[in-house]
Amino acid sequence: MNNFVSSEIVEPYAQALMSVAQAHDLTDRFGEDTGFVLGLLSESEELRQLLASPLIKSDVKKSVLVRLASETVHPFFLNFLNILVDRGRVLFLDGVCKQYQVLLRKLKGTVLAEVVSTVELNDAQKDAIRRRVTGLVSAQQVDLETRIDPDLIGGVIIKVGSQVIDASLRGQLRRIGLSLSSAT
Repeated sequence: MNNFVSSEIVEPYAQALMSVAQAHDLTDRFGEDTGFVLGLLSESEELRQLLASPLIKSDVKKSVLVRLASETVHPFFLNFLNILVDRGRVLFLDGVCKQYQVLLRKLKGTVLAEVVSTVELNDAQKDAIRRRVTGLVSAQQVDLETRIDPDLIGGVIIKVGSQVIDASLRGQLRRIGLSLSSAT
């Protein structure tokens, strides 16, 4: 899908969701709700396909969303999901949720640090990464988005915006290889 078209649709809906959230003091709650929906979408390719399919009727899409989310998300947020279905914009749900989270982080002075590691990080390691990132970018808070890549051998790669901190063994070996090749 064209990125321009996507952003032309995603941003206004995310802004509208933020406006409703701010008007009703639900910014953090909608942040949790968008996280929940993003989790559902990442865990279920079937759900993504169902929501994106023009062959599935709107009523079916709405009933699936109600069954999956009504006990977890705020009623205003569920209503927002139904609006996306009614307007034929539900295939942009992933983008709208991610953009809402971007707006929420901006509102709260929070940055997103994407962390790639070889193994699951424990709480102490996550806290250490948060402290390091907070010092680097002088943010009030740091949200971590983690994923595992066994090819790293060891260590972590941290990405904050366009800044990348490569503290992985693979990165260190690559730098050693480059310094050896430039020394000859």
